[in-house]
Amino acid sequence: MDVFKSVPQLQADKEPKRYDDIAMPKILKRNADPCTITGCKWFKSGEFVYIPFYIDTNYSPAERNRILGVLERFNRSTCIRFVPFKTKNSDYLYFYTRPNDGCWSYIGRQGGGQFISLEKNKCLRTSTVSHEVLHALGFNHEQVRIDRDQYIRILFQNIKPEQKFNFWKVETNNMGSPYDYNSVMHYKKYAFSKNGRPTIAARSRRVHSFGNSYGMSNTDINRVNKLYNCREK
Repeated sequence: MDVFKSVPQLQADKEPKRYDDIAMPKILKRNADPCTITGCKWFKSGEFVYIPFYIDTNYSPAERNRILGVLERFNRSTCIRFVPFKTKNSDYLYFYTRPNDGCWSYIGRQGGGQFISLEKNKCLRTSTVSHEVLHALGFNHEQVRIDRDQYIRILFQNIKPEQKFNFWKVETNNMGSPYDYNSVMHYKKYAFSKNGRPTIAARSRRVHSFGNSYGMSNTDINRVNKLYNCREK
């Protein structure tokens, strides 16, 4: 069965409005986080949040296993349960790859089938897959949260002019958690630099590295559990 063609909500021929790796509904402005404005949570059934997923057949077995490995980490660490897609499912995630489409996701549940783009040979690191799945669960980038100026400085003079919007502050679902330099949702120090100089600097002299996480931090996991009211493990 061609799942891709069977779901009209998956409009492959209609490109979403994208801001870096975030796809945005057309009704929202860039500085309005869709997860806090319209609601974004996937539905809970009993103790768990079951999210059906389908992985494009264009991935090799090894590439497919990389994605599955990340989903299994969510299954072990949170009350999210990623389960294989069935035709009766109305809402689900579709992991797909298309040349030059990069890495991106919507923020939170959109309704119907929704894409997570993980381009082959570019977007299949554990950190990248984790990052895009966290977007789909409802989370934005760490460095755009409203209180970020207490923890980092954004060096706009070093940012490519056409990419400055990626550093605008947004009301985010940080669940009242402390700022996390180790979050897999944090940009790297030189993100979108126009001159090879840092675009983000930590205010604390004790922080020398950020944006280099291999996978989800403990804070990332705790935020998922708090957003979805998961029981403590």
